[in-house]
Amino acid sequence: MEMSAAAGGLGRSAHRQRSGTGKRRRWGGLRQQWKLLGLFEIDEQHEFYSLTCMMKEGLAAASQNTIDNTPTNELSDEDFRLEVTQIHKDFTMETFAGPVFASLRGFLGMTEQEYQQSLSSDSCYLQFISNSKSKADFFLTNDKRFFLKTQNKREIKFLLSNLKIYMEHLRRFPHSLLVKFLGVHRIKIPHRQKKYFIVMQSVFYPDDRINARYDIKGCEVSRWTEPAPEGSHIIVVLKDLNFEGQYISLERQRAWLLQQVEIDTHFLRRLNVLDYSLLLAHQPLHHDERHQSLSFASLIVRAKKSVNPGSSPINPGASAVPGEVPEESSTLLLSETDDNCFRQSQAGVASCGGSLHTCPEHAGPGSDTAELPDFKAQNRRLLPNLKSPLHVIDGPEQRYFIGIIDIFTVYNFRKRLEHWWKRLRHPGRSFSTVSPQAYCVRLCHWVQDHTK
Repeated sequence: MEMSAAAGGLGRSAHRQRSGTGKRRRWGGLRQQWKLLGLFEIDEQHEFYSLTCMMKEGLAAASQNTIDNTPTNELSDEDFRLEVTQIHKDFTMETFAGPVFASLRGFLGMTEQEYQQSLSSDSCYLQFISNSKSKADFFLTNDKRFFLKTQNKREIKFLLSNLKIYMEHLRRFPHSLLVKFLGVHRIKIPHRQKKYFIVMQSVFYPDDRINARYDIKGCEVSRWTEPAPEGSHIIVVLKDLNFEGQYISLERQRAWLLQQVEIDTHFLRRLNVLDYSLLLAHQPLHHDERHQSLSFASLIVRAKKSVNPGSSPINPGASAVPGEVPEESSTLLLSETDDNCFRQSQAGVASCGGSLHTCPEHAGPGSDTAELPDFKAQNRRLLPNLKSPLHVIDGPEQRYFIGIIDIFTVYNFRKRLEHWWKRLRHPGRSFSTVSPQAYCVRLCHWVQDHTK
């Protein structure tokens, strides 16, 4: 009996020891993974130091070429097909559709000089390592204003072939949540593979006080990420299941957001793409930001800046841009005229079993409407007084950063096979690989269900 009890005690002790070892191993692996997440300065010892130095040098020369040859006329078909090659000591760099992206940068309110300064400053780029499954390399300018991301040839070809329709969408809906592409380039290094990369405006800028980041796809399979330890400086991008039980609290801004997500996802459905993400981050508003007074005069001035019809990404001669707002206030207000139309849109969702419809005034990208000049049709709003205001929306207590990214995945035969395989593997559960129509509707419903 005693020996049996002793053996049992030893067995339990060994089990506890093995269990403890397993937990330590799992925790150690988790800690190791966390160490790899976040921002790292690309110094001389970094594996990407040489590449990023070439990017800097190439981008400085490309932007200088734009400064020296400022486009004065409206964009032509030739501008969309233009390829400019600049030869450097150890590499050559090609710039695709340079005048088109220069026009878009001007529309966003940035000068070529400040764009050049940010991309080619003496400070090192930052490498961003996230928990994303993407095989791309992500770099940030030192001021965290611009993302540089490597892309494969197919993705670049897709972007350039749809660049005209993308620019037209931004012209019709200048407050779109779609990520703003600012440049497409290719570096050729002797005896090495060509490297394509894009420059994008960071959705999370300025990021000084952001306390949570999410990547939302509107589904549940593989949509949970282990949060970073409390007090940690590691940047972990959370996912759909991490957000459950929370809401984007916007009050009067809610109708605007629902409508713009609908407009943008309809555009992506038209491109036959899926698997894009709604990036979301939030930070608490300061006391003075929550209780700002907005005079009638400043409201008129800010509204005029926001809805100026001359602000167009395909009209480089425009003098005013939507992002320019006076210093007096950064309070966001939604035009009440948008409410009725969006309620009709929501009623359309309920009555047709999940098929979203926009009002005639808010005709989607697939419609035949050629011009949408008025405030209501373009779904504009008053913008905050920030450097990158288009992705920023202030609620009563929180400031939200919201943008739609990763718009390169086409619903092809391979994706159809993946859809059927996932249906067998995850019966009754929602996963990312569905048709563009279903993906569009589902993400719109997620935003509807998680806003108030």
